[in-house]
Amino acid sequence: MAWALKLPLADEVIESGLVQDFDASLSGIGQELGAGAYSMSDVLALPIFKQEESSLPPENENKILPFQYVLCTATSPAVKLHEETLTYLNQGQSYEIRMLDNRKIGELPEISGKLVKSIFRVVFHDRRLQYTEHQQLEGWRWNRPGDRILDIDVPMSVGIIDPRSNPNQLNTVEFLWDPSKRTSVFIQVHCISTEFTMRKHGGEKGVPFRIQIDTFKENENGEYTEHIHSASCQIKVFKPKGADRKQKTDREKMEKRTPQEKEKYQPSYETTILTECSPWPEITYVPNAPSPGFNTSHSSFSIGEGNGSPNDPPEPPAPIVDVSSGITPVQIFLQQNCLHNEITEQDKNLLPTSTPQEAQQWLHRNRFAAFSRLFTNFSGADLLKLTRDDVIQICGPADGIRLFNALKARMVRPRLTIYVCQESQQLREQEQQKHENGEPGNGAFFVYHAIYLEDLTSVELTEKIAQLFSISPHQINQIYKQGPTGIHVLISDEMIQNFQDESCFILDTMKAETNDSYHIFLK
Repeated sequence: MAWALKLPLADEVIESGLVQDFDASLSGIGQELGAGAYSMSDVLALPIFKQEESSLPPENENKILPFQYVLCTATSPAVKLHEETLTYLNQGQSYEIRMLDNRKIGELPEISGKLVKSIFRVVFHDRRLQYTEHQQLEGWRWNRPGDRILDIDVPMSVGIIDPRSNPNQLNTVEFLWDPSKRTSVFIQVHCISTEFTMRKHGGEKGVPFRIQIDTFKENENGEYTEHIHSASCQIKVFKPKGADRKQKTDREKMEKRTPQEKEKYQPSYETTILTECSPWPEITYVPNAPSPGFNTSHSSFSIGEGNGSPNDPPEPPAPIVDVSSGITPVQIFLQQNCLHNEITEQDKNLLPTSTPQEAQQWLHRNRFAAFSRLFTNFSGADLLKLTRDDVIQICGPADGIRLFNALKARMVRPRLTIYVCQESQQLREQEQQKHENGEPGNGAFFVYHAIYLEDLTSVELTEKIAQLFSISPHQINQIYKQGPTGIHVLISDEMIQNFQDESCFILDTMKAETNDSYHIFLK
């Protein structure tokens, strides 16, 4: 049985009129604006939407970071909205980073009046290069021996305590600082962005880097391992004055854009604020060569004046030990200080037949442990084939020259070399008898001995002559030199200092009458 609702006639008329009025009101929508005039941004700009948007609490709006790091360099104007800022730096130039304390009253009371440690890193911005960071840095180390990627300009910095840099981590530096005091650190970045590009044909676009700062506080054991805060910013490094030119080019390009296009880009800020980020993961790789003077323990000393360093005496730093290699600290100490009890003459000089293991031992004994990893697979013949330029390019000028001289077993040239010959009494009498008889001499053959002098004193000459002829130095009474007209001049230190290098002397001896001693004459 179906039921139907019967409306009165008056109600049907009213309903029909309402429908017609509603259709008429909808029919005019869009006719005045037209299809091209509609814009969603205009709709969102209405006051009702702005009020609704402002009422929404943004993420982390109420969160105040404990520290803030400010790089005192302008950002690039050619960065679009909602993208991370980009800052251009010059290679090797000192740039200030201010370390600011943003804590509220009562926040983090455990670090009040105490020091914190900050670790600075220059890392790759590109995720692909982050995965191969170790290989990239090792290649840079090979091409730039002795150089670092990141350094602290200590004389210009203020408030930093115990700055340190690990020789095996070229892109990392660290220091202690007091948040309650003014702290500014000046850093220098020595690598440029184009050194890590895949293809280098000129005009290539350099890879961006990141400056990351991780700050830690002390734990119960006095080690700075409890993470507090991390922040980073994006940079590109150019050759000297290249950053200034790039900044100027970006500014000129932005001036040529229309006002509508400029709205899509960020303005250039006078300083760069480092934004909060996750802490950088610790590097698990430990090189074979120990690295003295770099650890996580508190060992502070004053750098300049007014840095607020504590009065505690510095503690000796502990070297990093590669546990996986099985080398004990005692063995490292022996290797670094060459304290092996038995070192034969063959061990002192590297031989062409030496194996790579023997070459490694030779490097450690001769204080080249820092470069042992670079020469891991080098045998004795491989090392001896290296030229002077090769060694300097690998190890740097100072250690390169020292290693080259050690490989060639070069001795230090003495300050003075003289040659002496002991005149035979029998030969002298024979020559004198032939001269009296009018007979010609037979051209006596004399054998000379070299004497090398370093101190250039008469005492040293006496000892060398006594050693040469197997007598005691006390048996030599005086040493004379034959002067003009056959006079005998007593040899002094000043006379030896005026000897001509590689002079030749005939040595004659005369026994003293009073005791068992000799007078030495140089002719």
